[in-house]
Amino acid sequence: MWQVMIVEDDRRMREFLSASVRNCSELNLVGAVDSRVSALAWLRQSSHEVDVLLVDLGLPDGSGLEVIRAALLLNPKCDALVVSMFGDDKSVLDSIEAGAIGYIQKDAAPNDIATAILDMKAGASPISPMIARRILARCREYQDQDRRTNACSPLAPGADTMPSGPVKLSEREHDVLDLLSRGFTYTEVARLKSVTVDTIRSHIRHLYNKLAVHSRAEAVFEASKMGLLNKQATPTP
Repeated sequence: MWQVMIVEDDRRMREFLSASVRNCSELNLVGAVDSRVSALAWLRQSSHEVDVLLVDLGLPDGSGLEVIRAALLLNPKCDALVVSMFGDDKSVLDSIEAGAIGYIQKDAAPNDIATAILDMKAGASPISPMIARRILARCREYQDQDRRTNACSPLAPGADTMPSGPVKLSEREHDVLDLLSRGFTYTEVARLKSVTVDTIRSHIRHLYNKLAVHSRAEAVFEASKMGLLNKQATPTP
């Protein structure tokens, strides 16, 4: 059973989400709190890991982004789903950078949130249609910026314009790439993997060369197209 925690200050919405989770035999509601402080305290004191975090951004004592970061630091395999009234670009992008896998606006929330959770654990990213459109528009902006930047910069040493064949990542490179795609910083990845930041930078240089890219955004984009983020890495010889 997936262990689910809910962070929502609106009582009726919290009860709605809780009821949906309780009614699903594959989910177990382990906590439902109404503030940032309560959520952080619960996460730090709890003896079990949270598999799914349902979190609002506009909490009475701060931002739900802090809760997302804390949950992922404690369990990098946790999937965070934002359920919020906010739909502006900054809220959406900040959530993704913090590590959220999905983003649903409250006025577009499905009647059965449990289905969205199970889809997310199966590899999907539940996103409200209007939010998806914003993300795609912003991705196009980032790609245009990268193209303009790369037009003035040489390729990374040893990198071709395109990978010459099937890309094989080591297990550690795959782990680093997965964490980067979730929004972790180099320092956070180094701490999670118990290595130095220089070691992480070395792995990232190898990743960039293998994928023939020059930035984190390009690496995640190319790896996603190749299916490298959704399957176990194939160790290099």
